[in-house]
Amino acid sequence: MSVTNESFGKNQFGENVELFTLTNSARIKIRIMNHGGTIVSLETPDKNGKLADIVFGHDSAEEYVQATPYFGCVVGRFANRIKGGKFTLDGQEYTLAINNGSNALHGGLRGFDKVIWATEILEAQNAIRMTYVSADGEEGFPGEVKTVMTYTLTDDNEFKIDYEAESTKATPLNLTNHTYFNLAGHQAGFVGDQILTINADTFLPTDETDIPYGYETEVNGTPLDFRTPHAIGERIDADDQQLRVAGGYNHNFCLNKKTAGELSLAARTEDPVSGRIMETWTTEPGVQFYTGNFLNKMHKGKGGCIYVRRGGFCLETQHYPDSPNQPQFPNTILRPGVPYKSQTIYKFSTR
Repeated sequence: MSVTNESFGKNQFGENVELFTLTNSARIKIRIMNHGGTIVSLETPDKNGKLADIVFGHDSAEEYVQATPYFGCVVGRFANRIKGGKFTLDGQEYTLAINNGSNALHGGLRGFDKVIWATEILEAQNAIRMTYVSADGEEGFPGEVKTVMTYTLTDDNEFKIDYEAESTKATPLNLTNHTYFNLAGHQAGFVGDQILTINADTFLPTDETDIPYGYETEVNGTPLDFRTPHAIGERIDADDQQLRVAGGYNHNFCLNKKTAGELSLAARTEDPVSGRIMETWTTEPGVQFYTGNFLNKMHKGKGGCIYVRRGGFCLETQHYPDSPNQPQFPNTILRPGVPYKSQTIYKFSTR
């Protein structure tokens, strides 16, 4: 087990970027840059011991430009969408940048994904700790928010992401990681043959701008029923209004939990060819399953490969989209003196 760091060039703002590498005894290797807390690569062995990088990314910091669709980064202050870029909190209305149709998405024009995080190596834990202090009023959000993320790679082949935060004022907070996975290899193309299970009886139907209507719908009898294993591509083009609106899967699944905030299995994904398996565990109440519907041949990745439409999938553990405007959803308001804590774990194995 080891942690190393090196220069990774400059980001689009001219800031120096460092790249940190975590390695364990099973030869899993994860590279993370301090720009956006971004997972740049994740190498895991297949059933024959052959390594492959299974996440989307770029070869240098300079390539993570404004238009990159959130490859591997942390997003905040608020992951997913806020309707109309507005919310009212304690009687005051706040206005955010509109950066996704008519809505605010993933924290704004320069959210947590586009800033440098102060990074400390925790060699004894095979981990790095990343810290960012978001100023009061940044991207329109109230309160100064200090966020600490710890990325840990264990010898049990678990990649852990622990989030902690505190705020000086009441503010919405919803953090997630936006990695695109392809268990056959990041350049392997369509993920339709990979097998997915999601531990959720309900999902949130959305309007044409991906804002939830405000109620949960049972997955039973729909192409969004992943309670038993299904190939991702098996029903992705089914004649279903929700799939037509999103161009595929791009929905929040409401996870089955015995108690709120418990660490439980959210999803399991398997590539039948390589034998790679990834389990996603989280304390969050939801997970956004997204199949890269908006990717196109303009997105060039590592080694000059092209990331095609539906060539990767995201499992973004989260609170629900537009929660500041929908009080019936689980609470996303962080208040002074009440610490924020969240954990997501990706567990890797082979079949």
